[in-house]
Amino acid sequence: MSDSRIPGFTSTGSKRPDALFGAGDEPGVPRRMTRARGCRVWDADGREYLDYVMALGAVALGYGHEAVNRAAQVALDAGVVGPLPPVLEAELAEALARRIPWLERVRFLKTGAEAVAAAVRLARVATGRELVFGCGYHGWLDWSQGRAEGVPAGTSAVFAELPFNDAALARGMIRDAGSRLAAVVVEPLVVSEPSREWLETLRAETRRAGAVLVFDEIKTAFRIAIGGAAERWGVQPDLAVLGKALANGFPLAVVGGRAELMEHAHRTWISSTLATEAVALAAAQATLAVFEREQVCEHLQRVGTRLFHGLHRLQRDHAERVVGVGGVAAMSFLQFASEDVSRAVAVGCARRGLLFKRTAYNFVSLAHDDGVIDRTLEILGEVLRDA
Repeated sequence: MSDSRIPGFTSTGSKRPDALFGAGDEPGVPRRMTRARGCRVWDADGREYLDYVMALGAVALGYGHEAVNRAAQVALDAGVVGPLPPVLEAELAEALARRIPWLERVRFLKTGAEAVAAAVRLARVATGRELVFGCGYHGWLDWSQGRAEGVPAGTSAVFAELPFNDAALARGMIRDAGSRLAAVVVEPLVVSEPSREWLETLRAETRRAGAVLVFDEIKTAFRIAIGGAAERWGVQPDLAVLGKALANGFPLAVVGGRAELMEHAHRTWISSTLATEAVALAAAQATLAVFEREQVCEHLQRVGTRLFHGLHRLQRDHAERVVGVGGVAAMSFLQFASEDVSRAVAVGCARRGLLFKRTAYNFVSLAHDDGVIDRTLEILGEVLRDA
C-alpha cells in the first residue's frame, strides 16, 4: 500500500506520523489503523493500543458506542439523505435548545471550521462590519489563517489575534477597534482554564462595542460540560459553535445562539448538501441522550482528575524531562523539556501499546476507567525513566 497518493501522508494534518511521534521514520510506531472500540485501537499490523488521542477529541463515549451505533444504523437503513430535510434535524435542534438554552436557534454543518466560519459570517452580516479578533485555533479556512500561504492579503487585513486570558489587553484591543469590530471569536480554554475576569471582560466589552461574542466550543462542549465553557463558567456568548464529541465521531457541527442573530442566516448563504444527512444527526441525538442519562461529563472529570494528578506526580518525579502539565482534567498533556524528549516519550509509549499525544491534548472518555488510567501512568513512568 502506497502513501504517496496523499500529499502529507494523510488528509487530517494532526494524524501525520511526524505530528504524533515527531520527525523521522521511527520503527515500531503505528501509521494507519484498521479498527477502534472503547478506548482501544488496532493498527494495520493488528497491534492493540490504549488511546488518548480519541480522534482528536471527537470521541467522548468511546469508539463504537453501542447506543450511538444503533441510532446511526436506523438512520442508515432509512436512506441517509433525501430531497427534503429530515425530521431528525428539527428534533435535534429542539433537544439541544432544551439542554443548552442559549442555543435559541441553530444551523447544522459538517465540520468545526465550517461552523465557526458561519458564525463569523453571521456576525459580519448583523453588524455590517468586517474586523474579527480570534483566540485559539478556529480551523483552516481563510478568515482565520492570516499568515498561511494562499490567503488573500485583504482577508488577512480584517483578522487579528487576541491573546488568551489577558483581560486588560482584550479590553484595550476591543475598545481601540470600536465600531470596526464585527466579532470576537475565542476558544475559551487554551492550555489552561480561563479566568472569570477575562471571560467577563470579553462579554462586557463586545456588548459595549456592538460586536458579537462567539465561543468556539468545538473541543469543550460535550466534554468539560455538555454546554461547554459557557455552562462551566457561566458566561454566555452571543453565538456558540459545537462539534467534535457532539456526535461521538460522526461528522457534525452546530452554530447557534441568539434568535435575532441566527435569523441573519436568511440574509446570506450558509448551506451544505450533506449538512442534513441523517446518520450524524441520529448519532448526535443518541450521544446527547447518553450524556444526560449516564452523567458522562462527571465521569470525564473524575477519571480525568485521576490522570491529571498522576501527570503532576510524573512531572515532579521527572522534572528534568517534564517541565509542566497543561490542560484540564478532561483534556490534558505533558509539557516536555525538549522536542527530543517529547519524541522519545511518544515513540516509547507507542511501542508499549499506548497512544499518548506529546502536545495538546489527550482526552479521556467514558470508556476509560481507573484501571486504564493507572496502566497509562505506569507506562508513562517506564518511558520517562528510559527517555
